[in-house]
Amino acid sequence: MSLTVLMNAGPWLSVPPPGYGGIENVVATLVPELRKLGVRVVLASVESSTLPVDEKISVFPDGQFHALQRPYNQVCGVSQAHLNGVVRALHGRDDIDLVHDHVEAVGLATLAAMGPDAPPALHTLHWDLAKHPELYGNLDGGDRVRVNGVSASQLARAPRALQEHSVGHVHLSTPLAVGADRRPAVRKGEHVVILGRINPGKGQDLGARLARKVGFPLVLAGPVGPYHRPEDLAAAGDEARQNPDVRFFYDQVAPHVDGDLVRWVGTVAGQERDDVVATARASLFPLRWEEPGGTAVVESLALGTPVVATARGCLPELIEHGRTGLLTTDEEELGDLVLAAGLLGEGECRREAAARFTPELMAQRYVDLYEQVRQPAARPLQLA
Repeated sequence: MSLTVLMNAGPWLSVPPPGYGGIENVVATLVPELRKLGVRVVLASVESSTLPVDEKISVFPDGQFHALQRPYNQVCGVSQAHLNGVVRALHGRDDIDLVHDHVEAVGLATLAAMGPDAPPALHTLHWDLAKHPELYGNLDGGDRVRVNGVSASQLARAPRALQEHSVGHVHLSTPLAVGADRRPAVRKGEHVVILGRINPGKGQDLGARLARKVGFPLVLAGPVGPYHRPEDLAAAGDEARQNPDVRFFYDQVAPHVDGDLVRWVGTVAGQERDDVVATARASLFPLRWEEPGGTAVVESLALGTPVVATARGCLPELIEHGRTGLLTTDEEELGDLVLAAGLLGEGECRREAAARFTPELMAQRYVDLYEQVRQPAARPLQLA
């Protein structure tokens, strides 16, 4: 395939990220498979990114995640500086066939404002689409800028203007799904794991409370704001409380963390992540928001661990109730479902991951969307 794509991962974390990093992990999973299909990739990220690509564009030497939740007047220029570098690069060359953008709000707005002479663009929506109603409700990308979701449920809640620019959805994937159906069984422990950044939408406070109430060991694995380890957060002192996720952790989660029944272990990655998830009785997702994508969900399936979750957002698309997990609309029922999760077979979870959530499938789906976005404007888009 003769296609050059500028993959805009943004300025927040390197690709692949050092640990936590949802969007950056998606890009790190997608790009190698695109290159296997013959796509030439120009990565717009930070200089410290190590992902093999054909070219790299960067404005910042390292990821700016530490600044992400600072007051707006301190951080508003970070994404703009990065996008300015992307626009300068696009103006200076004519070999980019398509821009695949992953930068929230400002990426879409900048690409839409570039006008008809810019390359076609596909903007992937990774987040809650209720966050930017003025932008999404009034989007005009013409015939050049299109969007895709990471689940059907995400797009179903999108404003009409955004839906009219949509070419469908692509579920997230994980390298762990490759050969998952041939992976040997792992001896399960008693613990339950919540994998993900600690914030109110993920519901770690609810999970911790239920663990204490029902009596199951719970491991909270994920960063609190920019702090990846308990010792990092402790060393930050009172200044850390300026971050809303840190305040949430101290006020709502930490009172339940006793270091025994409920433990916060910080960010886990690589083999450490695989071990804590694969040996868990269940992965718990006590969601208080409409989860758009669910990378940790498909990782859990690939590692043979059933999912227990509130049936919000993409969860009903990813999990078959009674086979690969247990879903409920009643928060208080989650604790009982955790105890029942041991009756589900890990082989079913791994087979589902291998069939639906491999990087190869995701990359082929995106190549199909690239061709659709590049079609002449006169040809109607086929929603998927």
